[in-house]
Amino acid sequence: MKKDTLEETILNPTLFGPDFLWGTATAAYQIEGATDSDGRGPCIWDEFVKRKGKIKLGDTAEIACNFYNSYESDLELIASLGFKQFRFSISWSRILPTGKGEINPLGIAFYHRLIDKCIALDLEPWLTLYHWDLPQALEKEGGWANRNIIEWFKAYTELCVKEYGKKVRHWIVMNEPMATAGLGYTQGIHAPGKKSLFQFLPVTHHLALCQAEAGRIIRNAFPNAFIGTALSCSHVEAATNSPRDLKAAQRADALLNRLFIEPALGLGYPTDVFPFLNGINRYIKPGDREKLKFDFNFIGLQNYFKVVVKHSYRVPVLWLKEITATEQKIPTTAMGWGIAPDGMYQILKQFDKYSNIPDLIVSENGASFIDTVVNEQIDDIARIQFFESYLAAILKAKLEGVAVKGYFVWTSLDNFEWAEGFSARFGLIYVDFENQKRIIKQSGRWFQEFFKKDQTVSNLSS
Repeated sequence: MKKDTLEETILNPTLFGPDFLWGTATAAYQIEGATDSDGRGPCIWDEFVKRKGKIKLGDTAEIACNFYNSYESDLELIASLGFKQFRFSISWSRILPTGKGEINPLGIAFYHRLIDKCIALDLEPWLTLYHWDLPQALEKEGGWANRNIIEWFKAYTELCVKEYGKKVRHWIVMNEPMATAGLGYTQGIHAPGKKSLFQFLPVTHHLALCQAEAGRIIRNAFPNAFIGTALSCSHVEAATNSPRDLKAAQRADALLNRLFIEPALGLGYPTDVFPFLNGINRYIKPGDREKLKFDFNFIGLQNYFKVVVKHSYRVPVLWLKEITATEQKIPTTAMGWGIAPDGMYQILKQFDKYSNIPDLIVSENGASFIDTVVNEQIDDIARIQFFESYLAAILKAKLEGVAVKGYFVWTSLDNFEWAEGFSARFGLIYVDFENQKRIIKQSGRWFQEFFKKDQTVSNLSS
């Protein structure tokens, strides 16, 4: 079989290797719905969606995809596409309604049923502990800005490990902690909607400590567990080679790519190029620097676009301005995100340069496009082209020696896409939010056929 063209490379999954992991990723708040069912307590997003103007079109996730009630048929659909890994998150307030103290047995039971169904379908469950839905009761006590969150998160982790550790081998501690610190506590774009530069540093430090502490709890209980954390990452470029633009790019890179991986690797916070981060020292207590480090089995990289910046005096602290995809004159998704598969390649290469980096897994990647239903079909060719180009970039990095071991599509089902509400569709499976009908998109069928080629090649080789 020839391997010298990009198209042939993409069409043959065997080139990624027999042990490469293929999955889809989801998040509890975005799909479950049932926000008032079976003893679940409110989370910060339940409160945030009530604020006028925060969510596009005023959408809420009270029902979302109704996954809480339809998880069995939804998982069967996902398995039918050929995926073997399924990433989901625990709703903290579903199992601990106030975030601590009294346990909700009905919530505990739901995730047992979900995990059992995955196993029955030969879908390996990947459990994410925190995907942005902090219990509202904990936010009232300061949330991630309160150092007590470390003990609250440890207790929550211990409960999850006790309940699910014998069934679940793959664990992701945090989902994009930078988004929690930046979008949630600094810019106010995401829940809990705080706009405070002063909260960014303590929130960041507490997230980084919890990232490592939870890893230790899982490993102490189950030494053979496969433990990671999922970080949002974007290759950063300077708009020009001017010294000011280059320094702006270094600051952006420190925030977007280095802020959480380097403490975990024992390198500390990236204060070398961004002096503002030195302010985090006031929140570091004796022993914290050692506790930030944890030897993860893998690091999840979540990449959608690259970032191009230039120096700007109009943005205090950061002193930079992002160059939009339109200004870059590159294709975009429906959300205006630039389509830049070379950014995926570059960020994989960048992380691979760390001397003690564990295996890398692309734990999220996908695209939102406008999906139109015609005769019960969605011909989303643009999304297929997106996957082809990004998978090609991943394979290029892998063939050059980068230890990338898996790929998770964001996402299985169209869902509640945070501040975008239901207007942004990322799913391989279309959801009609009026009647909860599901339709597999052509991109889902593309993956289905893609995985079948693995068998075809194996049969031809035997």
